[in-house]
Order: sequence, then C-alpha cells, then structure tokens
Amino acid sequence: MIALNLAFKNLLGAGLRTWLNVSVLSFAFVLIIFYNGMFDGWNRQGRRDTISWETGQGQFWSPGYDRYDPYTFQDSHSRLSPEILREVENKNLVPLLVVQATAFPQGRTSGVLLKGIDPYQTILDIPTKSLLMETESDLAIIGKRMASSTKLKEGDKLLIRWRDKNGTYDAREITITAIFSCDVPTVDKGQIYLSLKVLQEMMEMPNEATYLVAGKSFETKTLANWEFKDLKFLLSDFDKIIKAKKAGASIMEGFLLIIALIAIFDTQVLSIFRRQKEIGTYIALGMTRSQVVGIFTTEGAAHSILATLLGALYGIPLFLILNKVGISFGVGMDMDVAMAETIYPYYSIRLIISTILLVVVSATIVSYLPSRKISRMKPTDALKGKLQ
Repeated sequence: MIALNLAFKNLLGAGLRTWLNVSVLSFAFVLIIFYNGMFDGWNRQGRRDTISWETGQGQFWSPGYDRYDPYTFQDSHSRLSPEILREVENKNLVPLLVVQATAFPQGRTSGVLLKGIDPYQTILDIPTKSLLMETESDLAIIGKRMASSTKLKEGDKLLIRWRDKNGTYDAREITITAIFSCDVPTVDKGQIYLSLKVLQEMMEMPNEATYLVAGKSFETKTLANWEFKDLKFLLSDFDKIIKAKKAGASIMEGFLLIIALIAIFDTQVLSIFRRQKEIGTYIALGMTRSQVVGIFTTEGAAHSILATLLGALYGIPLFLILNKVGISFGVGMDMDVAMAETIYPYYSIRLIISTILLVVVSATIVSYLPSRKISRMKPTDALKGKLQ
C-alpha cells in the first residue's frame, strides 16, 4: 500500500512527462480495442450473413461435388429420396441444383452458374418468392453485383445456353423478375437463380439436386448418398481471412504499444539515475532492496492504470458512438468476402479485460527491468549519488 501511494505521488509530481507517457499508452490501449472490436464485429456480421444467405446450419453435398471446382458440377447431382422430400415439405431442407451455363447479356458472353432453388423455401434469405409470378414461366432473380456486371435490370430478357446431362446444348430466354441486395458475394457474383423444377426440366434431371441446405430444426447429420458439411468447414475460408486481417492489424498495434513501453522504460531508467539519493534514503530508513524495487516497479506499472482510466474517458463515448452508427467503408459491394458496407464493432468483456491485462503486464515488466539495478546499489554510494 505504501509502494502504491508513493508511486502515484511520484508520478503526479513528475507532471508533463507522466501524462505524455500515459497519453501514448492510452492511445495504444484504445486502438487495440478498436481494431479487435471492428474485426470481431465484421466476423459476427459476416458469419451471420453467410449462414442466412448461403450455408444455413450446414449442407449435404452430392458425392464428388466441390464448390471451387466447376468441372465437378456436371456429374455432382443425386436423387431426392422420399425422406428428403418430406423434410423439404416441412421446411427443414432446401435443395439446390447447380449448373454451369453461358449468358449473353446485351450481345456479350458471360460464364454464369444457374442455381435451381425451391421458390417456397424459407431457410435462406434469397427472395425466391419472386419466382412464383404466374405471368411468366421462365423467371430468374439475380443479385446487385450480377446486375451491375451484366447491366441487367428488372424485366430484362436474358439468353442463356447450357448443356444437359446428356451433353446436348440448349438455349432459352429468361426474364429477370427481381434483383436482390446481398453482402455475401458467393451468393451473388455470376449466379442466376431459377425455380428448381424449371432447372431440373432444363437439365433433364427430374427430382435431383447438387446439395441440400439444412435449417435450424434439422438436426440429422447423416443422409444416405449425401456428405454432410458443417459450419466449421463451410466458414473456414472466411475465418482464415479474419485471422489474417487480425494478424496484420496486430503488427501496427504492437508497434504502437512498443513505442509507449519504450517511453516508460526510458522514464524509469532516468528516474533511477536521478533519484539515487532517494533510493539510498529508503534503504537507510530500513526498507529492503526488494521493497524499493517494488516502489519503482509499481510506479512504472501505475502508468498503465492511469492510461486505462484516461483511455476509458474518451474511449467509451467513442465506442458507444461507433456501436450505434457503425463504421462505413463504402466498399462492401467490391469485396470478395462477406462484408457489409457498414460494420458495427463488437466489444466483448473478454476483449476489454484481456487488453487491460496486456497493457498492465507489459508496463509492469518494462518497469521492473531497469529497477533491478537498485538491488545491486550500495546504500552509501546511493546516498552520495554515485553511479554503479
């Protein structure tokens, strides 16, 4: 308790030097929380959007299907059993049929994926009910990215050509009935959604699908002739991107933290150099060397406590504002990963506590290192102000 009182008294007596160190350390403290909160918010939003728009609670793939290998699409389709059809009827599963095709928007050629989906499905957020209009039979919906790249609008006609399961080429003109907005590019870019029955008829694949998307109520992880893929597998690429981005940001955070810690280290070295008589007086009054070391170590560590309080003073209002209005990058539509145009940071208790511990422990260590010199000082030399 004496060490803590002396530490704070000495710090406050140092004046501007103390507050410069505290300000730099508090900035590093706030920045670490800001960056990690932003990435945690992006992670939460991206995972939530990907689950809602694409993966559901898991997927069942037809054997041989690889979402990154278009050459597998032609032969990767399996028959829907009566058991699966019952689950589809109960809104627990939604089947999708994936087909490679060529589109001819405004006379240009564009490779696309045709995806057949049940218009009555409720598991994914894709607005499939737009495929139920009775005035047209060959209806399709696309995302904003697809509409932007092909210059298509609602009501436009689009010629598509595909090859059915027998290898025969066929073509048809479809009508774009709706354009949806989605933050998940793998649901949007280069993809056209048709009614499942229409695409099955086009491909001569009645009652077949490429993969099944499971809803929240579907807990079974085994289906005959289907391979189950859980969310850990389906979201692995997104998780790797977040991890890589966090690693890159941590480098800048680390540099800033190191600068603040070096300032504290230099301050402690200078303090010990200038206050040798004071140190000798402490020892002469009966304090042990370890107690004197504790005073100077506590004094350096107190920088982190003041930095935490100062950071909270301006950091809490800043974080509350960012959590309410979000951080707008304006680049969400151009990213190749799930990313909204506005990200809402997420500041967890675990993040805040771990950051406080990081700052306090780091400041304590760099304060202790120069303080070890005190244990080798002779009281008589210290009282005379002689260097060791």
